[in-house]
Amino acid sequence: MDRDQSEDDSVADLSFEAESTLVPPTELLERLPSYDWLPQGGRRQIFFPPSEVLGRPQEQRSWSSLLEHRVPVMTEEVAREALLSFVNSKCCYSSTVAGDLIIRELKQQTLCRYRLETFSESRISEWTFQPFTNHSVDGPQRGASPRLWDIKVQVPAMFQEDTRKFQVPHSSLVKECHKCHGRGRYKCSGCHGAGTVRCPSCCGAKRKAKQSRRCQLCAGSGRRRCSTCSGRGNKMCATCKGEKKLLHFIQVVIMWKNSLFEFVSEHRLNCPRELLAKAKGENLFQDENSVVYPIVDFPLRDISLASQRGIAEHSAALASRARILQQRQTIELIPLTEVHYWYQGKNYIYYIYGTNHQVYAVDYPERYCCGCTIV
Repeated sequence: MDRDQSEDDSVADLSFEAESTLVPPTELLERLPSYDWLPQGGRRQIFFPPSEVLGRPQEQRSWSSLLEHRVPVMTEEVAREALLSFVNSKCCYSSTVAGDLIIRELKQQTLCRYRLETFSESRISEWTFQPFTNHSVDGPQRGASPRLWDIKVQVPAMFQEDTRKFQVPHSSLVKECHKCHGRGRYKCSGCHGAGTVRCPSCCGAKRKAKQSRRCQLCAGSGRRRCSTCSGRGNKMCATCKGEKKLLHFIQVVIMWKNSLFEFVSEHRLNCPRELLAKAKGENLFQDENSVVYPIVDFPLRDISLASQRGIAEHSAALASRARILQQRQTIELIPLTEVHYWYQGKNYIYYIYGTNHQVYAVDYPERYCCGCTIV
């Protein structure tokens, strides 16, 4: 249920403030009735997002006009230029081959790549503390703490991942520091409070072995000032930073993440699929909404099935732990050409893929081994 966020209920961004997590004190739980469902001994708790009613699915689309958009046909001239550009980017590939080879056949195939992006938000609660510096305390006396999904925060731009921490309103309580027991300082572990340690040169004997003169490092005292505490015998408490008290509160960790599902349609050529998955394509279709619905009538049945599978997988994976804020599905056309060529009595093959004409040439002749990558 939405609730208006007043000034008293405003959340503090803790991205750079909170020190560390802490098992919640029993007294704090008793004084925060709206959080009595938090686990007593646990440090963190994941909260399920509220269920939302989905809208009506969109009507079936007509793909005839979209499929009229075709990728230009590959020609021998373009194929040769693509290979020359590839060879010139490699220090150990001979450009003579690219200029003299004879192209015998071009086998062109257009693939489709389906991509689903799901931008979601998840929230985790945890107990934490920071040194108390005598500022005002937003405790339960100011009202009941809101539920985690009722806390309103600024959502980042869609499909941009981010993690932020916020203090839950009215969840604070000041307690004595558990590390130093409210003293602000504690006994130095290096000298056990003495302020001095045994001289490392004479081992406390005041004189070095088999020498009559006194030790120069400790001036014959057998002791040296403790470097850990600078001779004070105690150190400032690192937990409360010398403030003697800690401000305990509940913070919510909000994570915005992208989930990605990709599928490339089947092809009969031997170009590696991992290259095609990263290839630059021509956008054919894009659908972006709070919830997208499966494509059911695309001419390539594999794409329709991939859309249904991707949406189902994301819904199942996120339903119990995150809230879907936005989804985007796209279909791209990826041109792929298998080039058969002849050079010095032998037949070879290379591939041209993507709208920017990337080349994959695994058996290019006249290569020199100098450590550069084939692709």
